[in-house]
Amino acid sequence: MRLIVLGCSGSGPGPTSPASGYLVEAGDTRLTLDLGNGTFGPLQRHTDPWAIDGVVFSHLHPDHCADFSALAVHRRYHPSPPFDPRARRLPVVAPAEAPDRFAAAYAPSAAERAETDLTDVFDFRPLADGSEGTVGGVAFTARRVDHVCEAYGVRVEHAGRSLVYSGDTGPCESLVELARGADALLCEATWPHVTPHWQEPPPGVHLSGRQAGEHAAAAGVGRLLITHVAAWFDADEVVAEAKMAFDGPVELVAPGCAYEI
Repeated sequence: MRLIVLGCSGSGPGPTSPASGYLVEAGDTRLTLDLGNGTFGPLQRHTDPWAIDGVVFSHLHPDHCADFSALAVHRRYHPSPPFDPRARRLPVVAPAEAPDRFAAAYAPSAAERAETDLTDVFDFRPLADGSEGTVGGVAFTARRVDHVCEAYGVRVEHAGRSLVYSGDTGPCESLVELARGADALLCEATWPHVTPHWQEPPPGVHLSGRQAGEHAAAAGVGRLLITHVAAWFDADEVVAEAKMAFDGPVELVAPGCAYEI
């Protein structure tokens, strides 16, 4: 299994990276975990969008899903697809509101919206706490995590290897349970633990570097991959915090880089 970072900037695109989006290659299967602002361009550098077997969305904040509209245009209007996209709809695993939210983003006017049904080319599959399923040859499990909207962490497994993606979350036991024994935890760490604005991070929003390390240690993961650091914070400080709390390998992911799982 291989993880390719399309973008990893927290809360929106930064000066050197798109927002959150990741391509997972496992055997013959390719799927994306989130498609935030600016990620559809890098996706095309790494694979043909027609080659992906599914899309999984952790939640529906724009920095994790805004480029779905670009994918929708590609699937519906590209002049020379290798197959009929209406006969081979792309699986989209996402919170239950996704069909309505994505249709509204794709067709914002009332008149256009009345004629828009993205289920012509997408097979929407709603997430819930404990959801399990497969996309191509990859198995996934989802757990609800602690964010300001409906949000999920996702575990993907293939050929005995496992990768857990935190999505966006504050501290929560469900992420530890989901990540138990995983080969790698791709974990958000948006900010330092202590800032001029707080002595403890606000609950139910994001993890600090220290908290990401604590979750990795509690879950006993093999490797911690830090992502989603907001552009206005010091990523080196966030990573140093994580290393203080977790004694396994810790790495800050970078856009365009690939990581063997």
